[in-house]
Amino acid sequence: MTLTTTQKQRIMVTGGAGFLGSHLIDYLLGEGHSVVAVDNLITGRLANIEHLANEPRFEFMELDICDAFDPGPVQYVFNLASPASPVDYHAHGVETLKVGSYGIFNSLDVAKKYGAGFLQASTSECYGDPEVHPQVETYWGNVNPIGPRSVYDESKRFAEAATVSYRRYHQLDTKLVRIFNTYGPRMQLNDGRVIPNFMKQAIRNQDITVYGDGSQTRSFCYCTDEVDGIVRLSRSAEELPVNIGNPGEFTILEAAQKIIEVTGSTSRIIYEALPQDDPKQRRPDITKARTRLGWEPKIDLETGLKLSLEYFKMAVAKEAVAS
Repeated sequence: MTLTTTQKQRIMVTGGAGFLGSHLIDYLLGEGHSVVAVDNLITGRLANIEHLANEPRFEFMELDICDAFDPGPVQYVFNLASPASPVDYHAHGVETLKVGSYGIFNSLDVAKKYGAGFLQASTSECYGDPEVHPQVETYWGNVNPIGPRSVYDESKRFAEAATVSYRRYHQLDTKLVRIFNTYGPRMQLNDGRVIPNFMKQAIRNQDITVYGDGSQTRSFCYCTDEVDGIVRLSRSAEELPVNIGNPGEFTILEAAQKIIEVTGSTSRIIYEALPQDDPKQRRPDITKARTRLGWEPKIDLETGLKLSLEYFKMAVAKEAVAS
């Protein structure tokens, strides 16, 4: 079944208390659908969905999708469950592998049982440290299968294979989105990703830590643009992976300088050793998204940082009080 705008549906979002999952839920509720969020809260946070406490079309199920579960009849499944930041998947490596294996099968079985459509949130990390730039969906990647990042990279690659297999063998209507470096309000302050790390340090006027010489590149997509692309993909006929990300490419050093400018910080930039297998470049080719989904991002990095600033200021203030 395809996600529709005309028929109001009951939709399941796994990882629904996570940063991106909670923004997706807001979008779906805004269209009039009912949403059941599933999360074991290993990295998700109830604070991300507390504003929905009195929403009658929203329900929350605290459970681990690595165990068989049944949310009741649903017409669409968005599977966003997985630790997604380096801090989280290094701390929960085995759990990350399990959610990309047991968890993906259990989620696919829910969709199969109820004849629901299914969208798997994959990642640009499937490309590893790429030898093709920008990254196109047909590129198979350059991934170290036993390196420190492999628990996440290989979990997502396996989940893609499982999703395609359910389409091939069970005729499930499946979609695959490869997400590139999404950011915005509700991110965990200490999750180890570039934007929250730099925002936290800049707001505190602390030294901003750049790993390596800062020449490695990333492409940052604001959360509302990412959600729009994901929903468009769910409504499309596209069967194969689609990159959803902002093709605007910045060096890590440029990102740090932009954040200092937006925050008005007095922070200095310092340099530390580059972590093992850290990708040297990351930029999506979004030709497929443009031509087949009619999608491209609307919010540039500076605008997105300004939209995120108040959230990060509040998060830093709350952490200071808590400490």
